[in-house]
Amino acid sequence: MKLDRLQQQRLVNTVIVLVIAVILVSFLWWHYMYSPWTRDGRVRAEVVDIAAQIAGQVVELKVIDNQFVHKGDVLFVVDPDNYRLALADAEATLQSRLEDMNLKQAEFDRRSKLGIGVISTEDTQISSNTAAVAKAAYQEAVANRDIAKLNMDRTIIYSPVNGYVTNLVLRIGDYAIPGQAKLTIIDSDSFWVAGYFDETKLSYIHPGDYTKIKLMGFNPVVEGHVDSISRGIADQNAETTSLGLQSVDPIFTWVRLAQRIPVRIHIDRVPEDVTISAGMTCTVVVESGVKK
Repeated sequence: MKLDRLQQQRLVNTVIVLVIAVILVSFLWWHYMYSPWTRDGRVRAEVVDIAAQIAGQVVELKVIDNQFVHKGDVLFVVDPDNYRLALADAEATLQSRLEDMNLKQAEFDRRSKLGIGVISTEDTQISSNTAAVAKAAYQEAVANRDIAKLNMDRTIIYSPVNGYVTNLVLRIGDYAIPGQAKLTIIDSDSFWVAGYFDETKLSYIHPGDYTKIKLMGFNPVVEGHVDSISRGIADQNAETTSLGLQSVDPIFTWVRLAQRIPVRIHIDRVPEDVTISAGMTCTVVVESGVKK
């Protein structure tokens, strides 16, 4: 059956549309299945728990919630009165031990110069031992003074990093216990992104590859690069039962789900109008072969 010109044109248009559709579907399929991108990304940062090294009541609080602090800034102060008195006592004891050591050493030096004919060897030895004991007592007093001074210095707690005070619940009057966290700081120099990529896409990801990070809620793109790829995730089949047997989950033999492997993304540039917080979700696109 011979087709007229209009039908031929329609047939050609239909074929062109089908070809374009096949190409688009193929591209979208490849992009979705193999292109190194993921919507499963999280902003992460190092969290520093601040704890006092000595016990006492908090008498000063120098920061507020969400405040940015620099390394070395004062965060809070523990009541120094007891430690000031302890330092004064240690310094007084040190002075007393110093005078006693000098006295005993001078006595030993004087006896040593008298000679064996004037003073017995036994008395000389006793004088020497007495001077040595006095010296050891002085050294002990020096150590105690240093400890008291260190504790006095520790009544002022400084920030060890640049960062943001977060979830501040510390109040004046709270009691600080050594080693117990009283304040939390997000290290502002440690922000990074964890992108969880299907294992089928890892062959297209390499350390140093340029990366675009699209945070949910912000239009500007954060730039970064692939820092490293994780070398292990938990294997649920490796768990053992109470009988010591391996617990293996049943699966559909014709279905294999791709595991998600964490990829660490170093953040290189954050636009001025973008605020990043640990825990944010984001889309991560790796431009394979394009280096930072």
